[in-house]
Amino acid sequence: MALHSTRWLALSYFTYFFSYGIFLPFWSVWLAGVGLTPESIGILLGVGLVARFLGSLLIAPRVTDPSRLIRVLRVLALLSLLFVLAFWLDTRFASLMIVMIGFNLFFSPLVPLTDALANTWQKQITMDYGRVRLWGSVAFVIGSALVGKLVSLYDYQAILALLSLSIASMLLGMLITPSVMPQGEARQQASAGWRAWRALAQENWRFLACVCLLQGAHAAYYGFSAIYWQEAGYSASAVGYLWSLGVVAEVIIFAVSKKVFSRFSARDLLLLSCLCGVVRWGIMGWTTALPWLLVAQVLHCGTFTVCHLAAMRYIAARRGSEVIRLQAVYSAVAMGGSIAIMTVFAGFLYQHLHHGVFWVMALVALPAMFVRPTVSPQSRASSI
Repeated sequence: MALHSTRWLALSYFTYFFSYGIFLPFWSVWLAGVGLTPESIGILLGVGLVARFLGSLLIAPRVTDPSRLIRVLRVLALLSLLFVLAFWLDTRFASLMIVMIGFNLFFSPLVPLTDALANTWQKQITMDYGRVRLWGSVAFVIGSALVGKLVSLYDYQAILALLSLSIASMLLGMLITPSVMPQGEARQQASAGWRAWRALAQENWRFLACVCLLQGAHAAYYGFSAIYWQEAGYSASAVGYLWSLGVVAEVIIFAVSKKVFSRFSARDLLLLSCLCGVVRWGIMGWTTALPWLLVAQVLHCGTFTVCHLAAMRYIAARRGSEVIRLQAVYSAVAMGGSIAIMTVFAGFLYQHLHHGVFWVMALVALPAMFVRPTVSPQSRASSI
């Protein structure tokens, strides 16, 4: 059985982000359900994000041959499933830390490698990345809304049950054969050496610093918004719907990105994302009134989606041999390392400042306005 490559990619995004839509908003709720304090939850989430950082930085760049991408994705999906099943075995802090590290280590490279597969296939077949990627956002909406409803009907264990089923589905989907196998010139292993990494960081430090600030500012939202809103009186279902609203806005922007942002450079998009971040986190620190929370969640399309589109545009403009490495660094440093560090601090800040942690996130996003990368004509002309 073969599936058209764009549909295979859309299915992979769908099943991955369905799982992530369960894990990201509600994992802190599951950890609280097994009896952990906010500070312990912050440490576990932070350690997990460090593992995401290492997984994206150390595992993803080892794939030097694009033709091996699908095989590696299947292996990583299998390992992710084994570790998520291990959460059922023991809920002591030390055991949870080991399993969190293992799960995030193998779950995290799936994103940069799937994005690298998309970039590879764009050179072989006609593909609109935004329209394919939006299926991941649709899945996130469904996953977060569904798990919120199940937690309201049953209890926190519904989170782990649905996560186990969704990752099993991801593995089964990846076992299907795509109609076009990825092809490309294999890079030399030496390109992943320390000197190459240092040169990559030096050439792109403004870009990496900017996306680290913008994505790192999401730490309090990712780690503690579900707990914060439930303490403010919202049900688990309402929390799931609020998260879903943010991703619905994300879906819309992904769908229209090629038309709406065709004249925007990566630098312009990063400025827009920064402004949205300062406003959004300021609102969340100011009030939990529903109308304002709706505004804050709609702004997710600016704080995350516009930033991600800017990153994809910036990365796509690099030379072919640099795409996988820079994609891995972006995923590891911005989506892993920066959020990991900020999540550990967010756990401490939430325990002592409560809603004030979101004002701190607004201050974290603000400097991104001044460190945005300059844009070459090549990257300005490229489009998502």
